[in-house]
Amino acid sequence: MTDTRIPLACVIGHPVAHSRSPLLHGHWLRKFGLPGHYIPMDVAPGDLREVIRTLPRMGFVGANVTIPHKEAVMELADLVSDRAILIGAANTLIFRSDGRIHADNTDGYGFIENLRQGAPDWDPSSAPAIVLGAGGAARAVVVSLLDAGVPEIIITNRTRNRADKLHEDFGNRLRVVEWVQAGNRIEDAGLVVNTTSLGMTGKPELRVPLDGLHRGQVVTDLVYAPLRTRLLSVAEQAGCTTVDGLGMLLHQAVPGFERWFGIRPEVDEDARRAALA
Repeated sequence: MTDTRIPLACVIGHPVAHSRSPLLHGHWLRKFGLPGHYIPMDVAPGDLREVIRTLPRMGFVGANVTIPHKEAVMELADLVSDRAILIGAANTLIFRSDGRIHADNTDGYGFIENLRQGAPDWDPSSAPAIVLGAGGAARAVVVSLLDAGVPEIIITNRTRNRADKLHEDFGNRLRVVEWVQAGNRIEDAGLVVNTTSLGMTGKPELRVPLDGLHRGQVVTDLVYAPLRTRLLSVAEQAGCTTVDGLGMLLHQAVPGFERWFGIRPEVDEDARRAALA
């Protein structure tokens, strides 16, 4: 018998049953033979504050946070990282031994690491990037691309004012174009990123014209259900290097797992298979 508490972690969302995170973290826990558990927790917005404050007393060492709680948890944390503040959302919580709650955002890290793994020859400084969408995921992508040295980011969104807000927040390395002009801008981009839900199972298709895609470009889609979206299929046929969205989910999980359980896992084929199980 031992008095050592088994570390617990979770993913908090509403709904959350669709999350692949428990499969992934469970795989890593088993791989390293670690004591610990990772579970999904469906938490309604009205219960979020009470749940977040209770989890550390129950033996939880941290949590991932997904829709619709990514902004709200920042108000509940004692410490918020600079990048979470810049992005305006947090997806990772660390429950510290001193009782304080630290909020961070690893989405941008996951996005860039996925690109580096899936398109190792991509040179961020070589050409502009075009980002389709201007929601929360787009903010994380923009921050990571600016940090990586992309010279210009073209932002386009079905609702123009959200794209304008990104330009206002991040400056003149961003250029906003109308959604109906997106197809005309794709040809000049070195990187094409879909951050919208268009193309996801149960959602409308991405209707942006894709005839400007060509060999030498990198195309990535944050959608991972289906794993091979129409955007990626068309891009592959055009000779582009394609990177699916599952890798971003896997890579963004790495820093949290390391902080909670003390070992830094690798994103490999076994991890991909576990997340898709």
